[in-house]
Amino acid sequence: MKQFIVYTILTAQLLLVSVISSFAQCSICTKTASQLGEGPAKALNGAIVYLMIMPFAIIGFIAFRWFKNERRQG
Repeated sequence: MKQFIVYTILTAQLLLVSVISSFAQCSICTKTASQLGEGPAKALNGAIVYLMIMPFAIIGFIAFRWFKNERRQG
């Protein structure tokens, strides 16, 4: 069980790093960014990544609380 949790945490960290380094956009955001220019497009990419981090943080917090609770019971 402990090994599974370690692998899960490492996988989550890898995914977070790949999310931060990737600048994927939907087609509407891509069209808008191409019209804005390079500087505002980078800011738009940063905002998209910033908004993507919050759900990961919430899920991570819930997983941490679950792990802590399971550890206390077992």
